[in-house]
Order: sequence, then C-alpha cells, then structure tokens
Amino acid sequence: MKRASAKVSSLASQSQLIRTDHLIFDFRNPRLVESGKPTNQKEILQILWREFSVAEIALSIAANGYFQHEPLFVTKEDGRLRVMEGNRRLAAVKLLLDAHLRKEIGATDLPVISASAKKKLEKLPVVICDREEIWQYIGFKHVNGPQPWQSYSKAQYIAWVHDKVGVSLDQIANQIGDQHSTVKRLYRAWMVLEQAERTGAYLKDDRTKKHFSFSHLYTGLDYPGIQKFIGLSKEGSFIRSPVLRSKLQNLAELCAWLYGSKSKQKKPVVASQNPDLRILDEVLQSRNATAALRRGLPLLVAKDIGKGDELLFRESLVSAKQYLQEARGKLLTGYQGEKDLLAMAQEVSELASKICEEMSAFKTTGIRKQKQH
Repeated sequence: MKRASAKVSSLASQSQLIRTDHLIFDFRNPRLVESGKPTNQKEILQILWREFSVAEIALSIAANGYFQHEPLFVTKEDGRLRVMEGNRRLAAVKLLLDAHLRKEIGATDLPVISASAKKKLEKLPVVICDREEIWQYIGFKHVNGPQPWQSYSKAQYIAWVHDKVGVSLDQIANQIGDQHSTVKRLYRAWMVLEQAERTGAYLKDDRTKKHFSFSHLYTGLDYPGIQKFIGLSKEGSFIRSPVLRSKLQNLAELCAWLYGSKSKQKKPVVASQNPDLRILDEVLQSRNATAALRRGLPLLVAKDIGKGDELLFRESLVSAKQYLQEARGKLLTGYQGEKDLLAMAQEVSELASKICEEMSAFKTTGIRKQKQH
C-alpha cells in the first residue's frame, strides 16, 4: 500500500481549485450499485443523502469548512468533470450552497451557512486523473480500509479492476493490504451471481427484500455443503462461470433460499446470516434434509430431518439431563413450595420412568432377536 499512498500523495500535490458547479456525481460510484440505477444527477444526490450519511459530512463542513488537504479525485469523461472519489463530500457542499436544492431533497435540517462560508465552498480542491491511476487508493480506502463499502459494492469494484483494468486478484489483494483472501472471496461471489443472472437461473431484482444481503452469498460460498451443492471447486472458483452447468438449477434454488423470490411468492429461508447460513449448509449436506427444504418445509424442520431420529433422540436426552441439572441447582432458591411445580416435577419423573422402561424392554427384545439369528 506504500506505493499507492505515495502515488496519491504525489497526485494530491497537483490539486487545483475548480468551481463546485462544474463538478458532477459519478454514475459508476460503487456505492450506487446497491441502490438501483439512478438516471440523473438529482437522483444520485437523493440516494447519497438518504442512504450514505451525507448529513454528518455536511454538518462537519458547516462547522469547520472544507478541509483543503482532502481533494476530490475527478476524471474527465464526455467533456465533464466526474467525481470518482468524494461524492458524499460533493453532495454535502452542494446542499449547503443551495437552499432550493435542500428543499427538493428533503435536507431541510441542515444549517444555513453565512455568505462568506458559501464563498469558500464555491471552489473545491480537485485532482484530475484517470480512474486507473487511483484504483489502489480507492480499493484500500473502501474495500479493506477505514471507510468500507457494503460487500456488493466492494465486489463490483474488484471485478472492474480485475476484468477491465486487467490487474490480477493477487496483485489487487497485495496493493490494498488484504491478508484474508477477501478480494478473491468477493470476486468469486460476484462471478457466481453474474452467472446466475446471465443464465437466467436467478435475478437479484427478484429478491423479496429491498436490501440485497450480498454477504449471505459471499460468506456462504466458503461452506462445504453449499460449495458441493452448486459444484464449486477450488480450481474453478475464480473463472467467469464457476458453477457447473449441470448445477445451475441448484444455484437457482440456493439464491431463492438466500433471498426469496417475488415472482414465485417465496420468502427466503435465511432470515439472518447467523445462525441460518450455517444451518442451510448443514441441511445441504443431507439428501433427506435437502428434499425437505425443497418441499417447502422450514429450515429448522429440514435440519432435524437430516439428523434422523437416532441423533435427535440422543440430543433430546442430553438436553433433558442438562435442564434437570440446572433445575436442581436452583431448587433451594427457586422453589417456594408451589404445588403446580411439584406436580410438574412428578410428571417429569413419571415420563422419565416410562422412557427407561421402554428402553430396557427394547434392549431385552433386541438381545433376544440377536440370539434367534
């Protein structure tokens, strides 16, 4: 990351003051990929204000002014100056300068700044460069650094750097200081989702929730049950089509279980990443449990079916013993002579005796059957 920092510092020393009204937001800003596809500058501003804490930045600028040592990084595209890094800061400044714009966006709680403060914001420090020149800096800052994007935005940016700029995944990881294979894991999930959409196996816009929990897929692809279910091998994880063609239907099912399907009126079975994602992985390692999930049974029911009655019986007895030990430990301070509790304890005792009798009878019957054979 030292070379990237040095390069950015060198570029920052070349900053120049540019009129704020000459600067526009970037449609390719990775933050926007999770928020639909804005068609104009005002829609981008609305998304930034609504979803990305522009108010905090605006309040800071209103109180302290714009920090000149933090230039915006801008590229010239189609004859316009498009901000690649610093869209939230640009949004904050534009709102502080324009009362009418604040009213349109709904940012009416922002303070009104003085005419002299506005004058200072009419021009901002800008570095004009190409996108390829600062990918390391943006990648470190937002993928592996102090101001992280959501996982889907990270994956989109890594895919752009790898596929369009032509930088290897190992080099991206090295440049942004990734020591946990985050770059490769994000790219793998991006390729799996891209294959699902390209083949029509699943479209992310068909999900039932507004928020796209890309991290479900990104994390789930590390689990052996999910990997096997979609035929994902270590060797083929980072190619354009990592999922076997024969497993595309399984991929469609996996995505629907993760995100639901509006068109089929199905809710996702993974309500939260922890513990549901690990439970799904366990279910997919059992043929019977997977069949139960396909029949529409709840995730926990499918999990129990996968375990089988023998394991469930053992777990039930272990849990019963544990709870009874806990109850006994609290007897002196928790029991005040209540008759209903005594009656309940007697019922538990009778039930335990019946289970012991039936187990003993089964054991005897089993021995006799073995002798007969």
